[in-house]
Order: sequence, then C-alpha cells, then structure tokens
Amino acid sequence: MVSVVLKSSPPVPAKRSFREQMHIAREDAIVSAVNRLLAEKGFEAMTVDEVAAEVGIAKASLYKHFPSKEDLAAAAMVRVMDRARAFLDTLDAQRPPLELLREVARWTMAVQLAGEMPSLPSENSSLRAALTTNKAYVDGLMDVSDRLGAWITAAQADGSLNSALPPIAVLYTLYARACDPVLGFLKGAGLYSNEQIIDMVLSTCFDGLRTR
Repeated sequence: MVSVVLKSSPPVPAKRSFREQMHIAREDAIVSAVNRLLAEKGFEAMTVDEVAAEVGIAKASLYKHFPSKEDLAAAAMVRVMDRARAFLDTLDAQRPPLELLREVARWTMAVQLAGEMPSLPSENSSLRAALTTNKAYVDGLMDVSDRLGAWITAAQADGSLNSALPPIAVLYTLYARACDPVLGFLKGAGLYSNEQIIDMVLSTCFDGLRTR
C-alpha cells in the first residue's frame, strides 16, 4: 500500500486592517520627512514641529508614533542603514574588492547628492547616545562594517589598497563620504553634474591628488 504525504501549504500572512495600513503609511511618511530634514539641516536644527507640519499631522499625533525627537531621527538612520545593507546585497562579491569599495562610496555620495542622507550626529548629541542603544541601528552598522572591513582587508592583501593604512582608517574614510561637504560645495557651484561630482571625489579618495 502506497502512502501519500500531503505537503502543507505555507501559512498565508494575515491581511492588515485598513487602520493598520494607514498607521504604517503614516509612519513611513514621518520617517521620510525626518530623513529629508536631517539631510537638509541636521539633528540639532530640526524640530518636531517641522516634521509634523511637513507630514500634515498634529504634533500630538506624531508623538503617538515616535515618543521623542531622538526616536524620530533614529528611525531615519535605521532606514538609511537598511538601504545600505540592501545595496550591498546587490553587489557581486566575486568582483575585485577595490571595485566593490568604490561602488559603495559611489552609492553613498549619490544618496547624499539626492538629499536623502541624514547628517551624522555630533559627538555630544543626544541622538548619538540614542543610537548606541538602538539594536536595529547597531546591528545594521555592525553588518555593514563587517562586510566593508572584509573587502578592505582583501584589497590590502591583493595589493590594490595601501596595506600600511589601518583598515579602520580606511573604513572611516568611506563612512565620511556620507557627509562630505565637498559634494555640496561642488553642487552649489552649478558647474558639474552629480555624476561628474561623484567621479571627481571618487578620484581624490581612491587615486589621491598626485599626478602619476
């Protein structure tokens, strides 16, 4: 007698109610507004009133989603970190490590020039303190740092990157491209396209300023 094993179908995710969908959509709009304001003026200058006004909701309603200014900004920082991880996932890990590092720097600068990169908080900022206890942000930062660190050491091992430089110095140099004021200066001059600006800054970062 032949027994037949029936495979159970995967559980169908519960359909969100209209109220839940609206809640999620509002939070998404709030985080997007915070992201733009952080990119434009930074955490210290951004106010909760500005966020509420841009989203078109009352300040009290905003606090139902995020209880503090730090929570608002942390949510935007987590979103950018998630975007960075998603971008890294699209890269072909078989490519030369130096090429991968250049692609990461290119992506970072493109996001900044598009006005979608939150400014990093200052050393004594309450946001920096909040981020150190935000598990989603810390986990994302560690993941990105580990992946970039592996490419940095691989590039140093194959001779394409200066092995005399401490890997952490290279890593922080790459992170600095996320808040490089040179990009804004060159864009403000109105003489170059975003792509030209990125190419120039990439050249100074990876190739140096000396003539060969």
